[in-house]
Amino acid sequence: MSNGITLLENVIQPTVFTPYVIQRTMELSAILQSGIMTNNSEYDTLASGPNTLVDMPFWEDLDGEEETVEQGGFYTPDNINASKDIARKQMFGKSWGANALAALLSGDDPLAAIGDLVAGFWSRAMQARLLLMLEGIFKSAGMEDKVHDTSALNGEAGILSGESFIDAGQKMGDAKELLTAVTMHSIVEAHLAKRGLIEYVQEADQSDRVAYFMRKRVIVDDGMGYDTATKTGEMYLFGVGAIALGNGKHPRIKETELDRDSMSHAGEDYLINRRIVIMHPRGIKWTENNVSKEFPTRAELADGSNYQRVYEPKAIRIVKHKFRIT
Repeated sequence: MSNGITLLENVIQPTVFTPYVIQRTMELSAILQSGIMTNNSEYDTLASGPNTLVDMPFWEDLDGEEETVEQGGFYTPDNINASKDIARKQMFGKSWGANALAALLSGDDPLAAIGDLVAGFWSRAMQARLLLMLEGIFKSAGMEDKVHDTSALNGEAGILSGESFIDAGQKMGDAKELLTAVTMHSIVEAHLAKRGLIEYVQEADQSDRVAYFMRKRVIVDDGMGYDTATKTGEMYLFGVGAIALGNGKHPRIKETELDRDSMSHAGEDYLINRRIVIMHPRGIKWTENNVSKEFPTRAELADGSNYQRVYEPKAIRIVKHKFRIT
């Protein structure tokens, strides 16, 4: 450093910055705050382990009928079956030049200022990746029973309403009370608000009011499907813990790295940030049918051939509702 110039390396310590960004990303994520996605140490460990595929065996539910007791009779024991869920690691990164961050370096806490910008970026990026995964999941075989589509119905029957939303939730059967949140395009939220179906609640731990539709927390994301020509939209209904999140790390991979180009006349600082994650919809196995390189691209996340349902439909805490708004 010379002439009192503040460089990125003066305000960012990678060992401090990395966990700060991960924690702040989770704080900023509406999907995490709603409980749709849950993070725990088990998934962090899996994301940090070897290989790109993570096996997660599970016991299938017990079935069959009870036996009526009779004198001198003997029970016929049934077995319990194991099956396997598979999660896919994802790794992605992004770099920024110092010029884009320079205005922040005069702030009271430049580390927090830069960290919040990076965390906001990752929160949006991970939410976009999740929506692409859901697009792929509902293209896959075996998910037909998790879709409620009224978009082709005539008149009011095809228009999103409280009644159609209830019908969508019924795809969960007697487990429908597990559904707690819904994602939708902002145009769809506006449609519901005009009909007086959105309730805005000021919650104690939130700076902004939180929207609810039919007692489900609303997450607005314009990455959700909406066709302006046909006025056809879609939403996902979620239960708590529908998506598992693991934040991984590896001793040979630097999650935060700083670089400097001294040949630039004024000098250029670079911040590189890398993420290793598992974002796994519980009960939907990753098949690896169409992955061209080490980690899936956004396009490959949206490919239905990469998914296979392994839980019974009711145990998968995600429902898709397709509809019109006019």
